[in-house]
Amino acid sequence: MSAASPTSQHTSSIVGALWMLGAVCSFTTLTLSGRELSGEMNAFQIMLYRSGISLIIIIAILARGGVGETGFGQLRTSIPLVHLGRSLVHYAGQYSFFFVLPLLPLVQITTLEFSFPIWTILLAAVFLNERLTRHRIAAVLFGFAGIVVVLRPGVMEVELASLIMLGAAFCYATAFVITKWMTGTEKPLTILFYMFFIQLLVGLAPALPGFVLPDPEKWPWVVAVGVAGLVAHYCVARAFMATQASAVMPLDFLRLPLIGLAGWWLYGEGVDIWLIIGAGLILFGIWINSRSR
Repeated sequence: MSAASPTSQHTSSIVGALWMLGAVCSFTTLTLSGRELSGEMNAFQIMLYRSGISLIIIIAILARGGVGETGFGQLRTSIPLVHLGRSLVHYAGQYSFFFVLPLLPLVQITTLEFSFPIWTILLAAVFLNERLTRHRIAAVLFGFAGIVVVLRPGVMEVELASLIMLGAAFCYATAFVITKWMTGTEKPLTILFYMFFIQLLVGLAPALPGFVLPDPEKWPWVVAVGVAGLVAHYCVARAFMATQASAVMPLDFLRLPLIGLAGWWLYGEGVDIWLIIGAGLILFGIWINSRSR
């Protein structure tokens, strides 16, 4: 088969970049929606709305395909316990993320969230037997150096919320590694359906005490928190289908200045020099890893 022409490769790169920009906007929307809702409801309730709305959308997509392999037939699985484990780990990470949203500046949350690829490298080496190349080792070292600069243990008191956010990033990485293993047999919609279905059931009991319906002006944020995450994951998948991951992943770095600008404009949040240096080290490590693929 002939190699793709330079023109088609260029077009694929542009398409992939546009999909990744869609993911950046969607993840940013998810963060801002969660912050707006956090003053009115707790993290369990935000998660309940997110799971419920996302599940409704997925069921509507499956219904278009009927009961065949393009519809509800996709829900057949031979690894239900793996789905359960992955969904619980992801729920822990997502809950932690929404929990810290009102406690830390948005740009600090996003910086710590960007440690997710660093954890992924280590977990994939242990559980998927992926080789630790010199580029990956360098990425890990730069990533951990960035985390130390952001937290500055011994110089200032490390906030519990920062450690919780690091735990969230670790949970995201664990869920990602499990997903990578599952994609050999499971379709994307299968994974997403069971994730939101299980998370809806798990989150129902803790969300009910003190449950409140949002004020009318908050409903757009409720819908956004349910739709944005789902759209973001879809955009990332389409970006990877269009072109190489290494070509589009650096665009995800745009989330940091976007979130920083939003935090300053909407909430009057500032950014100190140590956070900028730490974020730079983490992003540089991610860049090294992405360019080595």
